[in-house]
Amino acid sequence: MSIEWVNQAIDDLRAWGRAREVEVDADEVRLLCDYASDYLDVDELSDFTPETFDELLLSIYPRKVIAPPESAPETVAAARTLVDYLGDAGHVGPDTVAGMRARLDEIAPRMPEALADTANFGMAKSLFSSIGPESLEQAVPVPSGELPDLGEAPCDCPGCTPLPAVRLASEEELAEALRAVPGLAGGPPPGDPGDPADGGPLRAWAETVARLLEDDTGGEITGHAELDEGLYDLFDMLYRLQAPVPLQVVADYLEEVSGEGGVDVGGALDRLAGWGMVRLTGEAAELTPLAVWGLREHYLSLGLDAPIAPDLGEADARGLIEGLLEGLPAELAEQDISRWLSGRAAGEAAAELLTAASGAPAVARGIAITIVDRLGAEAEPQVREHLDDQELRPHVIHWLAARGLGAPPLTQEELLWVSVDMLALAMPAAREDPEIFAENMAASGPPAHLIEEMWRVDHPDVVEVLELLGRSIPDDTVAKAARKAAFKARSRAIR
Repeated sequence: MSIEWVNQAIDDLRAWGRAREVEVDADEVRLLCDYASDYLDVDELSDFTPETFDELLLSIYPRKVIAPPESAPETVAAARTLVDYLGDAGHVGPDTVAGMRARLDEIAPRMPEALADTANFGMAKSLFSSIGPESLEQAVPVPSGELPDLGEAPCDCPGCTPLPAVRLASEEELAEALRAVPGLAGGPPPGDPGDPADGGPLRAWAETVARLLEDDTGGEITGHAELDEGLYDLFDMLYRLQAPVPLQVVADYLEEVSGEGGVDVGGALDRLAGWGMVRLTGEAAELTPLAVWGLREHYLSLGLDAPIAPDLGEADARGLIEGLLEGLPAELAEQDISRWLSGRAAGEAAAELLTAASGAPAVARGIAITIVDRLGAEAEPQVREHLDDQELRPHVIHWLAARGLGAPPLTQEELLWVSVDMLALAMPAAREDPEIFAENMAASGPPAHLIEEMWRVDHPDVVEVLELLGRSIPDDTVAKAARKAAFKARSRAIR
């Protein structure tokens, strides 16, 4: 997925909506653009066609997104807004716009049925939407979508809060970025402690970052002395988050640091962008590759462990899965997965991933399965070879059935096993945010009669899964059934 063009498209769409007083469901449109980029080779807005919406709304969306059938009108409405924008902005011609509108008229009455049809569900969406949209759609540990709390700086003791691994740009990319920084045009910033020729421009940049974070710059950086004093904490938190942060969150933090009104927060952010430290993208701010490199150099100079995230695109299947299990920001994970897949034929990728998943823990297996779910029918022979693997068989059956390929029906035992397996995949997310998990369970959790039989499943995580259900399900009757089943499963294991 090309993150940049999607981000730019959403920014432009929001501006278009504000100018015309049109309500824009940016999250829904972003999802459509993301999937178009991921699965339909849409690399820019002009690539959208009427057929794109057929695939998106009647095939990909029902397979990937956990949404009730009654939500279909909202999605179609978002698609109509996108079409209006495509036409007004000149990305597509009038004839194409007319074709898109006609196609959406045809799709609108069909989409609810597509969302409700379990045969359309992708492997990661199958059986239990109770795991939650984010956990199912991307079974890779990534920062949550909630607004980060920048109110308190984390302890920088490496034993308490170790720094996350980061991906660094190449020296060539960094040097090019350094030349493009407005604040450095024509030479180093005022007061730079060293000559760029002494140790190279990057070494001078590292010294600039250290001075920016540690010295008493008296407002030279942001225009406000009190904000300059708080830059270390701000950038340390941004480094740890490794994700775009809403501008309002950053602004609130800067207002709090200033301790007084009248601070030009927008001007301060623009100055930080001019120094090459942040990139302002629409309604969010993120660290530049230069800032990440400079901050890591500063941490190393302080004796902190500042690891580098390996490029998983060059790993084997087991290395890819293990690397994703360690946790990466969503954008990095997506880039690594895309690079890894691009280096292999679909069948080869499926064979490697499923072989690595065989006998692996549920979360590792879940990562492999969600990546295999991206592959098309050309991977059928390699996927079908794993029908004899007891742990993978239910997932393989679903993969085949979802693509209209010949597949045996799931037995009741297999249905129970894969139900436990998918819930085991959800356990890390459930521990991290039990309230959200409980809400998802209340909306679409497994029925009591299914839970009552789960204790019979020969799955290493069955006791823990049932105990989790017993703690999380709001319905007392169903929760009691889960606790009773957990007791039976525990007793069975003892015997």
